[in-house]
Amino acid sequence: MLLTGATGFVGMELLARYLERSDRRVFVLVRAASQRAAEARLQRTLLYLFGFGHPYAGRAVALRGDLTRPGLGLRRGRTALAEQVEEIVHGAASVSFDLDVETSRAINVEGTRRMLELAERCQARGGLRRFSYVSTAYVAGEHRGCFSEDDLDVGQRFRNSYERSKFEAESLVARWRERLPVTVMRPSIVVGERGTGWTASFNVLYWPLRAFARGAYAALPARRDAPVDVVPIDYVADAIYALSQAGEAEGETFHLTAGRHASSVGELVELASAFFTRPAPRLIEPATYRRVVHPLLVRTARDERTRRTLRRSETFFPYFAARVTYDDRRARIALRGSGIGTTPLRTYFDRLVEFALAADWGRRQLPRAGAVGVAAPRAGRRTICVRSGRARLALVR
Repeated sequence: MLLTGATGFVGMELLARYLERSDRRVFVLVRAASQRAAEARLQRTLLYLFGFGHPYAGRAVALRGDLTRPGLGLRRGRTALAEQVEEIVHGAASVSFDLDVETSRAINVEGTRRMLELAERCQARGGLRRFSYVSTAYVAGEHRGCFSEDDLDVGQRFRNSYERSKFEAESLVARWRERLPVTVMRPSIVVGERGTGWTASFNVLYWPLRAFARGAYAALPARRDAPVDVVPIDYVADAIYALSQAGEAEGETFHLTAGRHASSVGELVELASAFFTRPAPRLIEPATYRRVVHPLLVRTARDERTRRTLRRSETFFPYFAARVTYDDRRARIALRGSGIGTTPLRTYFDRLVEFALAADWGRRQLPRAGAVGVAAPRAGRRTICVRSGRARLALVR
């Protein structure tokens, strides 16, 4: 099989599952300056995932490539690769909200087009069992109301280049359904593992939580009942692995979302306020906040760091007033009986933040191989222990 995005957060969790739960050889497309650099980058990812002495080095094969280059930058061997690959999981993407739309399209849309072309070559050479595409629930953009697994183009507008380019990429994939055995998975906001809080990515939800912990938010442009759809990485990776193997998933689209367990802005504020023992920020109607309150807060911020935080937060503010919910009925039915499912954010929120603090919000690298879990040695106290090399870090609150 061929996996893209394996050096990213979701992709590395997928790589772990395909190595741990099957005996297949996994070709991994890696962007690097040379083949040797690609191999070194993959080996670092394996070490980060499994630690020293893991048995998977022989089954994970680095392929130097680039989604933005013709032929994926694979100079030779595409025919031989096509003859060996029976399954493709395309998870690589730019997830930045700040890129201009043309740059996002070059990676997310044109990169997906090149992967589809390779999949077609695999189909012709040796037969392709499945092309699994990792999209996002946020192809819904600014849609109001329920967005179903059958919905795609409902006339929605988009908040940023990420949403728009992923919508365009999924629209492209949809046009290939008649030619290829396609399955589309749409995760919502992906956070750390439920059991340990471990994550390799501190974006989206983590950024405003970090800003709140530092006291940057006296007010927020938000509606208290606005849905916040968060899913843990263990659910997302388990679901993608299972659905990519399920014959009945061919041709279908699945929402890997919180569904009936979705949180809300009000609940998230309460959870954060309780954890950090800080007063809850005042929630203000978004239009009023943007026009009057935010400029005032930026001008009167106590220091330059707070001003920078407030300006950078503008990227995430639109999500605090979302009006969309995601129907995940098809995913729930497909995964029924597998033990794979979501749980409410409140049941693992503290572990997410404890790990984020232990990792200093991503400044300290704490490998997946070293996350050994969360324990509560005494009532009211919780400890997260992480081993990295010989070091052992314990954070108690």
